[in-house]
Amino acid sequence: MVDVVALGESMVTFLPSRPGRLADVPSFDRAIGGAESNVACVLAAAGHTARWVGRVGADGFGDHLVERIAGYGVDVTSVSRDPDRPTGVYFRTAGDRGTGAHEVAYYRAGSAASAMSVANVDLSAVRAGRVLHLSGITAALSQECGALMRTLTAARPGRPLVSFDVNHRPALWPTAEGPLTLLHLARRADIVFVGEDEAEEAWGITGGPEAIRAALPEPGVLVVKQGGKGATAFERCRPTTNPAAFEPALHVDVVATTGAGDAFAAGFLSGTLRNLPLGARLRLGHLFAAAGLTTPGDLATPPARGHADRLTALDDTAWGRLRLAPGWTQAERATEEANTP
Repeated sequence: MVDVVALGESMVTFLPSRPGRLADVPSFDRAIGGAESNVACVLAAAGHTARWVGRVGADGFGDHLVERIAGYGVDVTSVSRDPDRPTGVYFRTAGDRGTGAHEVAYYRAGSAASAMSVANVDLSAVRAGRVLHLSGITAALSQECGALMRTLTAARPGRPLVSFDVNHRPALWPTAEGPLTLLHLARRADIVFVGEDEAEEAWGITGGPEAIRAALPEPGVLVVKQGGKGATAFERCRPTTNPAAFEPALHVDVVATTGAGDAFAAGFLSGTLRNLPLGARLRLGHLFAAAGLTTPGDLATPPARGHADRLTALDDTAWGRLRLAPGWTQAERATEEANTP
């Protein structure tokens, strides 16, 4: 039994050596990326036991992925190798994902991960965690992956707490069924992460977090990410606790946004595993996301637990004064926190 099991596709990522169009960038540095494995790596770096379950090719890129993810302290013994399909890779530009100049070139069609199925995944290993983290990306990879997701989110005795990040990627869905599939899976999960803009794009829901909760009353916990504004969480919870909480986002000197959503989910799940109050879980999500936002790659080491707990415990005024810049996680009291108590 581990704290968290994350299942999904991880790919080798090629990061540009300088800004510019993909056509103009002369060289790339190799890294790793994948929503679910990112969450597993960040949680392992935060001191939790984590397992990643996936499928990679019997190739050098597959070797690299497994070795790098294991290097974070993640259990990779249930990762399978496909002798006939390759490991997925992708290239991206250095610019922010939110700009029109941002380019991403995926080479994942027919990948080893797209062949994951109920028949070739070790379901006992997948279910042997306190939390099972999934995302909507996996459901889009193939019909077999979709069937696997339905199996893992089905109600059954002894099911782990299912965490589901909607991760709506329109380009991965060739038909209009994608949003309905994501809504169906979200309704079967225990913890759901969804962006406010994402809910509008996928499901046409406007009206803010309360409207999203009204459309998704089933999950025990619903986290609505509101971009630079912050995040709101709803919880069907113990009578003595507040059923909803909002925590504003931090002021961060952003280096790159890729992977910040995964880091936020990891921070919130870390707080969940520690049975922290709802607001503290949201703040941990913001802090872990800030670690990702202040580094160039998809993965960043989160702040040490004591450091994160000190910042999480700040009063609202001090929290609002926080300014986090690159390197803040390496300092016991970073200079960017000089104005906090």
